[in-house]
Amino acid sequence: MQYHPTRSLIYVDCVKEEYRIKLQNWLYRYHIPDSISQFEPYCTKYAFYNALPMPPGGENYGTVRMQLTEHYWTINEFEGQLKKTLTEYFPMDVLKWQGNIPDVQPDDVDSGRDDAAMLSGEEARATRSDECMPFIFAFVPICWEDDLKGAGRTVEDGPNYRWQFMLRYPEGVSQEEGDKWFFDEVAPKLTEAPEVTRLLTSRIMTEINGCPFNRVVEAWFEGPDEWEAAVTGRIAQAAAKPSWAQTDSFPFLRPYINFAGIFLSDIPTSNNLTQYRGYITMR
Repeated sequence: MQYHPTRSLIYVDCVKEEYRIKLQNWLYRYHIPDSISQFEPYCTKYAFYNALPMPPGGENYGTVRMQLTEHYWTINEFEGQLKKTLTEYFPMDVLKWQGNIPDVQPDDVDSGRDDAAMLSGEEARATRSDECMPFIFAFVPICWEDDLKGAGRTVEDGPNYRWQFMLRYPEGVSQEEGDKWFFDEVAPKLTEAPEVTRLLTSRIMTEINGCPFNRVVEAWFEGPDEWEAAVTGRIAQAAAKPSWAQTDSFPFLRPYINFAGIFLSDIPTSNNLTQYRGYITMR
């Protein structure tokens, strides 16, 4: 297995407030120790960033409501056949809480689905549904590929309201065609917006794990008011609709299915490899 540094991004949604504490319990009680036990020897950073509250209009942009999970890898674990001594604890319920499978209620006797059934981590992350947000596990180069605005910004310039989003071009639209629209139409409008203080983007390395999304972008703002003024205001009105549009309004892609995003602060909620001490409950 060769040295192959990459960064990965996982979007974790929470489709109902009823599910938030259940999902948090699974993440911190089971998933963190399961993950560290597996990949600590070849992962240099493993962090959770809590999602900031969704701003007005965020539903149209596929805004996820739980967290971003970020890894920095030294190898491509998909290249070899890594033998695991223990299987991850991954109930199918987790996919329901995240919105990756339909939210079928327990009294739906026709569903034929056991939400308590166990999956392997690989099975869960490969889950796809035409009606739900796919499990978004995207690999990107370890450093941003395109620095479009704001180089030279420092911590003294203030905290950043980070809008990170991913684009999945419709079936039949190539990476080149979709990227041409992004770089010709969307990126210039974000760059020109005075509210945008930083703009970065990379191609998603779909060849690693078959992630269905094509591109990840980060645009920084002073706060949600500035995001709303720039994006749902001027940019949404000015952006040209591509011939392959799936919706009539910007960003012209189906939310959660073809366009997903998250709002973040600068710092992680838990940098797990250095901060995690177990699921220590309130007393």
